[in-house]
Amino acid sequence: MEATKLIQSGLAGLIEGKDLSRNEARDIMGAIMDGKASSAQIGGLLTALRIKGETVDEITGFAEAMRGFGTHVSTESARLLDTCGTGGSGIHKFNISTVSAIISAAASVRVAKHGNRSASGRAGSADVLEALGVNIHLNAEQARQCLDSIGICFLFAQIYHPSMRHAAAPRRELGVRTVFNMLGPLTNPAGADRQLLGIYDRSKTATIATVLKELGSKRAMVVSSLDGLDEISISAPTLVSELKNGVVSTYEVTPQELGLTMHPLEDVLGGDAAENAAIITSVLQGQVSPYRDIVLANAGACIYVAGLADTLAGGVEKAKAVVDSGQALSKLEQLVAMTEELNYVS
Repeated sequence: MEATKLIQSGLAGLIEGKDLSRNEARDIMGAIMDGKASSAQIGGLLTALRIKGETVDEITGFAEAMRGFGTHVSTESARLLDTCGTGGSGIHKFNISTVSAIISAAASVRVAKHGNRSASGRAGSADVLEALGVNIHLNAEQARQCLDSIGICFLFAQIYHPSMRHAAAPRRELGVRTVFNMLGPLTNPAGADRQLLGIYDRSKTATIATVLKELGSKRAMVVSSLDGLDEISISAPTLVSELKNGVVSTYEVTPQELGLTMHPLEDVLGGDAAENAAIITSVLQGQVSPYRDIVLANAGACIYVAGLADTLAGGVEKAKAVVDSGQALSKLEQLVAMTEELNYVS
């Protein structure tokens, strides 16, 4: 079907409250990524989907199309972890998933951290890693070398998903969260099959965990806290939808169950990239603080999802050990040095 008619047909169905099939969603997103959809069509589709509510098949089909148009990193995807989340919580915390990725790598988890510049906060993962001295502009071959050499790399979304530019203007003009907020974490360029994915919408944790299953993930935790964070919180219980052994189960976890103290939410708020980089450095240096506790909660979950701990609490203990030994700070230093070297040789 010609692209315009395909999109018009899909939009008409969505307006009537009908769901797209997985194939229809894949084809429509393919047309968008290929630059064959107008801004008006994209805006209409995103709005109709948001009002109707996105289904597993729709999100899966969209993600499959985006993966097909993205640049791929050729590496072993088994037991490879990503900590990319949706953002969009509206709470200006520091970059918890980014420092959790570094700690996980120090605990011998292979990590391909997918991320971008800030969308809703004051500093995205790309912004804070730059402030920490990391060269974020690695191409696919350089990223593979970095991952193979030190067990972690950063995949800057703007480099790996150039076709997203076709949807940039409609998304910006709409100014509301759309299905694209959920798609970024589902399109890791290295094909990571393990994930800790924070999401802003608690009603979607099981949906996104099921999408990850459909996309081939082996282990995942999709988390959204009851106090509004797209992370595991230390200020309130967190809703978790966990994918394990092909089954998605949903439950709540509290800071106490992880062996951590509760802290007010305002104690883990962040600032701009420089401020957040200073917070991350203090955590990796072993300073005791609420910042440390919320990082340990999330890094512990990463280690658990990677299969290096039998329980979440056990993952937290392993995270503590690599921080307190200095291994986590050393891993950041390795990442800075390796990306500088790759930048130099390029």
